[in-house]
Amino acid sequence: MTKLVELSTNELEKLLGNKDTKIIDVRSVDAYNGWKLKNETLGGHIKDAKNVPVNWTNYIDCVAVVRSKHILPEHKLIIYGYTPEQSRIMANLLLKAGYNHIFIYDHFIEEWAGNPELPMEKLARYRQLVYPEWVKTIVEGGIPPEHSGGKTIICHAHYRNRDAYLSGHIPGAIDINTLALEDPQTWNRRSPEELEEALKQHGITADTTVVLYGKYMEPDNADEFPGAAAGHIGAIRCAFIMMYAGVKDVRVLNGGFQSWQDAGFQITTDDSAGKPVSDFGANIPVHPEFAVDIPGAKEMLKSKEAELVCVRSWPEYIGKVSGYNYIKKTGRIPGAIFSNCGADAYHMGNYRNFDHTTREYPEIAEIWEASGITPAKHLAFYCGTGWRGSEAFFNAWLMGWPRVSVFDGGWFEWSTDPNNPYETGVPK
Repeated sequence: MTKLVELSTNELEKLLGNKDTKIIDVRSVDAYNGWKLKNETLGGHIKDAKNVPVNWTNYIDCVAVVRSKHILPEHKLIIYGYTPEQSRIMANLLLKAGYNHIFIYDHFIEEWAGNPELPMEKLARYRQLVYPEWVKTIVEGGIPPEHSGGKTIICHAHYRNRDAYLSGHIPGAIDINTLALEDPQTWNRRSPEELEEALKQHGITADTTVVLYGKYMEPDNADEFPGAAAGHIGAIRCAFIMMYAGVKDVRVLNGGFQSWQDAGFQITTDDSAGKPVSDFGANIPVHPEFAVDIPGAKEMLKSKEAELVCVRSWPEYIGKVSGYNYIKKTGRIPGAIFSNCGADAYHMGNYRNFDHTTREYPEIAEIWEASGITPAKHLAFYCGTGWRGSEAFFNAWLMGWPRVSVFDGGWFEWSTDPNNPYETGVPK
């Protein structure tokens, strides 16, 4: 077969579960996750579909992405999107690359997403991972989908780098320094009293909807403060701490400032200040279970029902480097499960797409479960000081995994106590 063949809904339904058939959803990451961007009846994607957004063809070699998802020329491919044009752009690209068994499905909105009897999947808490148009509606004074219409604050997060904010940000966004929420001596979350004061100073209460994002600025380990250029990881760190404190509706802009830029929306350099409030409205922490400290981490290492999950790079894990210019000791916590973050302490390449949006969540779950990281256990994610651990935690929480935490002290706090065991080298 060298031409495109159109499938009916009945024909597609019969092909589901066939090991030689792969389904590709070419809509945006956000539509795949569950947002109903074309007013479809049901949000999400066709069961077992892989996500390769057609707009990526403008930036990268999507054939390489398809192959990385173990979709090979010998497979039968079923491609669908919101429009026939979307599907055919991807299909023709793959035809040229030697994928000759390609089917097109053009009835997703009307028939598949309109029939609750047909199998669909979505990210359990997709509402907390928002898209640029959703934020734009807030900026323009409107009420976006899946929002109660209450007070909303957009926060541009950074680490000691207001220039990242002042050089360009989403209109109306205030800036928040991660140092407002974490202690620069331990890099753990600040005390409940300090958190309450910091949140009030930024105008945030327990009932405020907070939208967080950061700006990626090419982190370099040779810099004095590499984290100052890793703003979106810092934003998700702030999200974790706000959730721990008790902010009920914390959202993260999927892809951070990059996705706002890619959408072509307005950018401003105006300096918008927060409007302090007098009462947070809850006793911090509302969710103490989201954070694990050293004693809890040691108990988890002893338990068959729990796992410490190391979200660091391979060189950090084997003790080749500490990962940070302020941490001297190298090594790992014995008994922790390795879940590779990517290149180094300031990148989350294995958890994100090239455009900084979150990686297809079934892929993250598959990688985790292959290592014994499952939703059946209590999981505490950690890294060096909490940023990467917070992003992994947020991914698991978005999936609806029931018992997830951040081991806040991470390698930094663990390694400062000479009585704590550690290992180096490649594990046997």
